[in-house]
Amino acid sequence: MAIKRKSAAPRLASLLKRKARVRGTVSGSQERPRLSVFRSGKNMYAQVIDDVAGVTLAAASTVAKGSRGELKDLKPTDAAKRVGTLIAQACKAKNIDKVAFDRNGYIYHGRVKVLADAAREAGLNF
Repeated sequence: MAIKRKSAAPRLASLLKRKARVRGTVSGSQERPRLSVFRSGKNMYAQVIDDVAGVTLAAASTVAKGSRGELKDLKPTDAAKRVGTLIAQACKAKNIDKVAFDRNGYIYHGRVKVLADAAREAGLNF
């Protein structure tokens, strides 16, 4: 007897609807850029984006050259915490202290919440 697998299409459609709803209200500017979070099965990515100019001001991830080795053996939540700290440090280096948090359609739970909390602890305001 074969096991039926659920299609990923309804979950992806739900994610895209949430993402569109969040992006309808969250936008980045020069004074308050957008902190966008992306998570895959293995990695976490964070970018600080000025939507008016269309440029990325700062970025951090678990696969960036500087952090790849140290984050390789960490648990996913610990790696997300480190990425949150790294993005806050990159923002502080560019004199950015206020951001608008864009959870990118993901539920504010788990790794997304840990990254946000770590960025707040490191000095970002959102």
